[in-house]
Amino acid sequence: MKTVTLGAAAVAADSAAAAPTGGKIVHHVFFWLKNPESMADREQLIGGVRGLAKVEVVRSLHVGIPASTEQRDVVDSSFHVSEMLVFDTVADQKAYQDHPAHKDFVAKCGHLWAKVIVYDMVTV
Repeated sequence: MKTVTLGAAAVAADSAAAAPTGGKIVHHVFFWLKNPESMADREQLIGGVRGLAKVEVVRSLHVGIPASTEQRDVVDSSFHVSEMLVFDTVADQKAYQDHPAHKDFVAKCGHLWAKVIVYDMVTV
């Protein structure tokens, strides 16, 4: 049994190393508001996020709030607002981070959130 496990691990490692690197970059951000009961704060954050669509390198932008899906141990719906942006390349994602519109968003909306978590991935 140990040999099979080690063999599977080796195959998984080889597959990960051989994974394509030319996919889209997905930048998924989760925000926890300082004042989660404030609909005005939530709407201000959502409006700020929507304004990021004007950055030229953003291919798509989705903004959302927790869905009323089935509560399961693997579902974390503790966030208040989320954004998902798609870029063509890592360089485009970096250009977005440095873009004046993104910096302006952080300056104008940063006071609204208590916590932010970012998950970046490349599609395969």
